[in-house]
Amino acid sequence: MATPTKPAATGSTPEPQRDDTRLALLFILPALIGFLVFLLWPTLRGIYLSFTKFNLLTPARWTGLDNYVRMVEDPVFWNALGVTVYYVVVNIGIQTILALIIAVLMQRLTRKTWLRGLVLTPYLVSNVVAALIFLWILDYQLGIGNKVLELLGLDRIAFLADSAWVIPTVALINVWRHVGYTALLIFAGLQTIPATVYEAGRVDGASELRLFKSITLPLLRPITAVVLIISVVGSFQVFDTIAIATKGGPVNSSKVLQYYIYEAAFSRFQFGYASAMSVALLIVLMLITFLQYRLTRAGSSDLA
Repeated sequence: MATPTKPAATGSTPEPQRDDTRLALLFILPALIGFLVFLLWPTLRGIYLSFTKFNLLTPARWTGLDNYVRMVEDPVFWNALGVTVYYVVVNIGIQTILALIIAVLMQRLTRKTWLRGLVLTPYLVSNVVAALIFLWILDYQLGIGNKVLELLGLDRIAFLADSAWVIPTVALINVWRHVGYTALLIFAGLQTIPATVYEAGRVDGASELRLFKSITLPLLRPITAVVLIISVVGSFQVFDTIAIATKGGPVNSSKVLQYYIYEAAFSRFQFGYASAMSVALLIVLMLITFLQYRLTRAGSSDLA
């Protein structure tokens, strides 16, 4: 007599899912420790010091809002802020336009990997080295830049010693170094625009200029917004080029806010006042970033 078989199971018990939370925390831990030790703690310490008088030699003494009152009444601070804003406008304006042109040319004409590497090469040069190179090139007496001007029949220009020329010159030095990196970011954004959109535009008879204005710029808005936010924050923190090439001169015409903060802290040992100016710069950057994000609608895309 045959033994009756058990009916086949209609469903299997799901295996318990593995909880990788502890493993994820383990991987995040080094970055978290670095964030707490090298970013969050110095920021909180700086905010505290901005309400004190501190010179490294004696304990910090609480002074309340004295440093902020002094900052508001300090004409050098407002001059440094104005010089910084002037530099940011010149630097961002030239850099963004050039980067956009380079990115579009790379997109339309060639996509060679070696060309992208060549465009990025100046970014691999440190700010200090770039400042030293241009300090020699633009030297009033011996620089090859002024030699070329003479050959063209033009007068020599004190690029880094003339109040009218110093900030545009510093901006162009940093444009030379950063424009390749910015162009590659924009180029990456161009890769996300489908070719079919351009094909539809050409079928409708749109010119290249029309395609650029009506398709490229609107669809590139999210990446352009991110590039502008990164560039503006970085430009407000300019220091290396100023410290090497001009040291804030002539007559404070290139003394940006970062360099003034450095002077107050490490030349006059006024760490409380320097911290107050640093907090002011942090607030300015937060406000500018927020306004940029909202005005450019960086979180949304026109690409459906």
